[in-house]
Amino acid sequence: MKKLKGFTLAEVLITLAIIGIVAAITLPSLLVNVNEKAWDAQKKALHARLAQAIGQMNTLGGYGTYTEDEEGTATVDTAAESFILDALSKVYKINNVCGPDKLSSCGIPSKITTLDAVSEITFPTKMSELNAKLLNGNRYAGESGDVADAKAAAFETVNGESIAVFYNPLCGSDTTVNHYSQNKMCVNFVYDLNGTEGPNQVGKDVGFITAFYNKNPVVVAPIPYSTNYNSQVPQYSDADGAVDAPAACKTMAEDLRLPDKDEVASLFVNAPLINLGQGSIFFWSGSVISLGASGQAWRQGFNSGNRDRYTRSATGFVRCIKK
Repeated sequence: MKKLKGFTLAEVLITLAIIGIVAAITLPSLLVNVNEKAWDAQKKALHARLAQAIGQMNTLGGYGTYTEDEEGTATVDTAAESFILDALSKVYKINNVCGPDKLSSCGIPSKITTLDAVSEITFPTKMSELNAKLLNGNRYAGESGDVADAKAAAFETVNGESIAVFYNPLCGSDTTVNHYSQNKMCVNFVYDLNGTEGPNQVGKDVGFITAFYNKNPVVVAPIPYSTNYNSQVPQYSDADGAVDAPAACKTMAEDLRLPDKDEVASLFVNAPLINLGQGSIFFWSGSVISLGASGQAWRQGFNSGNRDRYTRSATGFVRCIKK
C-alpha cells in the first residue's frame, strides 16, 4: 500500500499565518498606490473639464459685489457665490451650490492635512485664510487689479467632487508685466475628490486648480511633490555633471518636472496647503525668457508674491510637480 503524505494542521496554520502577515504588510501599500493612481487620473480629468469651461467665458472678473467699510470689514460679499451661479454654472454642470458659511453642505471637510502630512489645518473659508500673503495688495504701475478678501463658496460636481471657490472679482488681465502674482489670480478652486471621506490630505484626495488673468485665462492644476530639492541650484547650467533646476526634479523622481511660471504661482497661492515656507525665498519655474546661463527665466517669490525675470545662472529653490 502507498503511504499517503500531507500537511499537518500545525503546518497549515503556520502557512496561513505567514500569508496573513505578508498580506498585512504589502496590501496597504498596494492599495495606496492604486488609490493615488486613481486620484491622479481624476485630478487630470477635473482640470480638463474646468479649463474647458473657463475657456468659454468672456471674462473672469467682475461677478458679484464685494465692498468694505472704512475698517476693512466686508459689508457686502456675494463674489464667489455669484461667480458660480452667474458664470460657471452656465458652462459647467453643477449639482449643488453652497454659499459662504455653508461649505460643509457641499461636502467640504472641516479639516485637511497638508501635503507634507505634518499639519492638520482648518479648511480655509476666505481669501486671507487661504493665504494671507494674497492680501499684500502689491502691484506696480501698469498692472491692474487687486485682491478682495472674499469668502469662499462651494459646489458639488456630477462626479462627486466637492469644490470650494476662492474668487477675486478684482483680478487683472496683464500676462506680460512681471512683478506680483496676487492681482493676476482670478479663481482658485480647492477640491476634495471624495467629499468628507478620508484621507482629506493635499496631494491625495485634496488638491487645487488656479485660473489666472481676467481675459484669455490660463488654468493650471499642479500636483506638487512632497518636498523641495535639498539645495539651491541654478535654473540652467552648462557645466558637465552640474545639477540645475530641471535636472534636480529628475534626480528625485522620473515622473517629476519643473512647474511653469503660472504653475509655480499656483503653488504660491496655495502655499499654506502645501505647508511651504513663505520666507524670503524664490522658486524657479521652467518658463524660459532667453536661452543660456546668461539668459533669463521666471521665478516666484513666496514671501511678497513677487514674480520676476532672473538670470538663469543664479541659484534658487526648486519645488517639482508631477508630469
